[in-house]
Amino acid sequence: MRSTSAQGLAIIKKHEGLRLSSYLCPAGVPTIGYGNTRYPDGRKVILGEKLSSEKEATQLLLASLQSFEAAVNRHLPNLNQCQFDALVSFTYNVGTGAFIKSTLLKKAKVNAADPSILDEFQKWVRGGGKVLPGLVTRRREEANLYFSLCK
Repeated sequence: MRSTSAQGLAIIKKHEGLRLSSYLCPAGVPTIGYGNTRYPDGRKVILGEKLSSEKEATQLLLASLQSFEAAVNRHLPNLNQCQFDALVSFTYNVGTGAFIKSTLLKKAKVNAADPSILDEFQKWVRGGGKVLPGLVTRRREEANLYFSLCK
């Protein structure tokens, strides 16, 4: 099973940002570390929780990524590393359910090189019902990574 590369982790960390104390994300969901809304055991993050260090936040991220990696691997087993990393970042942010229902996934299943996939990334730029500039930037970077040349 493929796992996220250092390049993929860097994009996730950059766009999620690091917060050692729990907070409400723009969509109003309690979040901690690098954008975690749940712990690996399934418990939801609640306000008032704290992580002790960046190392602990990274460990939480790596453990949490396993389910998102599994979803991408299950639905698209033949991607190159850049495509995989871009879709894991996307799925981590929007959730596995949204990924599975997305037109982005449907198009990638038919033809992973379909140029219209670029537009599909840009459809996912809202949080709490509003277009968020950070999501616009993130989706552009994910789409650029998806279409970059790596093996």
